[in-house]
Order: sequence, then C-alpha cells, then structure tokens
Amino acid sequence: MSNDYPTEPTAPVTGGPWQGQNPYPPPYQSPGSYYGRQGSSPYPPPPIQYPPGQQPPNQPPPTQRYPVTEPTPRSRVPGWLWPAVALMALIIGLAGGALSGALVAGDGGGPGGVFSVERRTAQPLPADNASVAAVADKVLPSSVQIVAEYEGDDQGATGSGFVIDKNGHVITNNHVVAQADEDNGPIEIVDHKGNHMKATVVGRSTVYDIAVLKADKAKSLKPVAIGSADQMRVGETVIAIGSPLGLSATVTSGIISAVNRPVTTGASAKDNSFINAVQTDAAINPGNSGGPLVNLQGEVVGVNSAIASLGSPLASDQGGNIGVGFAIPIEQVQVTTAQILKTGKAQYPVIGASVGNTATLDGATVEQITPGQPAAEADLEVGDVIRKVDGKPVASSKDLVVAIRTHVPGDKVTLTIERGNKTFDVKVGLDAKTG
Repeated sequence: MSNDYPTEPTAPVTGGPWQGQNPYPPPYQSPGSYYGRQGSSPYPPPPIQYPPGQQPPNQPPPTQRYPVTEPTPRSRVPGWLWPAVALMALIIGLAGGALSGALVAGDGGGPGGVFSVERRTAQPLPADNASVAAVADKVLPSSVQIVAEYEGDDQGATGSGFVIDKNGHVITNNHVVAQADEDNGPIEIVDHKGNHMKATVVGRSTVYDIAVLKADKAKSLKPVAIGSADQMRVGETVIAIGSPLGLSATVTSGIISAVNRPVTTGASAKDNSFINAVQTDAAINPGNSGGPLVNLQGEVVGVNSAIASLGSPLASDQGGNIGVGFAIPIEQVQVTTAQILKTGKAQYPVIGASVGNTATLDGATVEQITPGQPAAEADLEVGDVIRKVDGKPVASSKDLVVAIRTHVPGDKVTLTIERGNKTFDVKVGLDAKTG
C-alpha cells in the first residue's frame, strides 16, 4: 500500500548525503514537530559544523576538560535471589487470575474454589424482562392463524386470532369469517406449531368487527393475559402478532401513535364498523386482522383490525402497511365477547337519531329523529347541532357515533346542543340494537 510520507528509518542517519541537514522533507522539518504533530522530534538533530576557532555558545574552551563524575558502584544481586523473585511473580499471577475469575463468575465457584465462566451466545434475559422477545415467547403460544372459506374458496380468507379462555374460544375480526359463516363454509385455526383445528362461529358483531370462534382442540392452548387500552399512553411500545400475507406467527413492534381515534371501516353501509381505535405504527398487513396488539407485559390491549393505505380509504387491513394501523380497544372487545358468549349476539347503543356533518366539521347535525326513541324523549329537534358528548368535542357525525358506541345500552350520555343562539346540555339515555 502506498504511503504519502517516506518510510521512517529505524535509527538516526549520521552519514551520507543527508549529513549536516534535516533528512526529512515537510512536514517532518517543522521545528518541534513530526507527522504534523507538536512535540519533540523522535530523532536527535544532525551534527552542526562551525567555522574554525568558533565554538558553540555556552561550551567550555577546548583546552578545558569536562568535569567527570565517577559512577557509584552498584551492589551485586545474589544469584539465589532470582529464583525467589520468579516464584513470587508466579504466585502473584495466580492470585490475580483467581481474583479475576471471582469477579466474572460471581458466587458460582465450584468445588475446591475453582471458578468457571459460563459461555453464552447472547446476554441472558431475567425472568421478568419486558423485552419484545420475552413478549413474543409468552404470547405466540396463545395466538393462531385463521383460514376461512370466501367466495367458494375454502382457503379464500386468512386472518389471525387469539385464545381467550380454556374452553377453546378464540377472538378474531368479523370480516375474516363473515362470508364463511353466511355460506356455512369451513373455518380452521392453526396454532403456532402448525396444528390445524376445525372451528365454528359462536357469534359475531358487524358494528364492532368482532367474532368469537370455538375449537374443541384449542382447549389445550394457553389463554392470553388481558390488559387495558385505557391505561396505554402515546409513545408506549406495543407488539402486533399475527399472520400477515399468510406468514403465521409473525411478530412486529412499534408504539402507540394515538388513542381514542374515531375510525370507521367496511366496504358498504351493511358492514360498517365504528371503532374508538388505538392507533399504532407497528406493521399491520393483510392477514393481521383479528390478531392481538400486546403491551410489554404480554397483555392484550387491542385487536388489530384496519390500516390506512395511500390512495385508498380506511379499510380492514387491505392494502399495505404505511405505519398507520388501528386496533379495537380490549375493553370494547370484552363487552362484545361477553354478550356473544351469553346470548350468541352482540348489542350496541343508539340514541334513535340520524346525524350528518356540519359544513365546518365542528359538530354533528340532527337530521332525523325516531319517535319513541331516547332522542325524541330528550326533546332533541331536527336541526340541532351536537357539539360535545360528555364534555368532549365532536368534529363529525362519525365522532358522535363512535363516542356513543363506547358505552353500553342503558347508559346515559350528556350532549351539548346548539340550537339557534342557545347552547345547553341534555342527558340522553341509550337504547339497544343488535348487530
């Protein structure tokens, strides 16, 4: 390899053509520097010749002898001492090695005080470690892939799900199994080891996009731990588990990007779902639908349901991941699942009014009121503008519907109404519908 500088000699040059001058070109010849660094030169300066009769400054005359100091005699070291020194060095080295071993091995000394160092290929994780790897180890055995009939193809729809109890019940999205349920088509679940199990639909909700399946062979699978979406904060780490593009037992991670995000999904009014969603940037793709969104404690906080795609409206995990995914909060999933397991059907709350958007998207305008329903009993009128629900502003009719559907039938909500020049609050009870 070429060098920009001449090779350094191993000893100073005292003869030849360099005699009496600096043998090194720049940058070596800079006073007090070498290789461009300040400091003393690594080689002694060459001898300097003076004209006859001229002596270097501060030197004694040539006829004067330099004072000479006789060296102090050194005592000889007895020969027998060298073996003793060597033995002592060996003992100190062994002691130092033992001490180093103790610092590495901790209290794990073996018999006779011999220390050993355990070799590992990776740093071990403590039992309570909250890493993504630890979460995956915990939740993957409870997660499954869903394969269902769609438009005559027995494997036309794929999704994800997770086990919720020891009775073989599995949660997934309604849109994953809706066609198979209507066609009496086959549905299978596949665990993380690749075992296939036949499943049936216990019940499903189009409104909340939740379906409950049952597979007798899934009774051997471990149920998930349930967390809380309400307690999650923006910026916290979450893990999405599922079968994107048919790739089972896939784990991705990200953060909570937003909470209480009103979204609606579905290709038509018939299968529209209104979700007060948890937004995440964890990768969610087609096939992730119905899989768990999990916190770092390994608890399910949501059900992955939809993604936003460039150039297309919000849809149920169709398209490709762009870092904007949505999950149904686990609190809503629990309410809907309990209703399905109890009656086979799910209910959702309504006020008995149709609403639309305002021109400035700062509320919802009442367009129609159903006689005998809570809105009529609360004396709402067509043309009223609903600005808030329970003190929280609503920007559109979607926001209003989502805010109401976070409740259960029988609850009451406080609506802030603007009518003409008046603004007032009114309490409205919530009726129940099935869906």
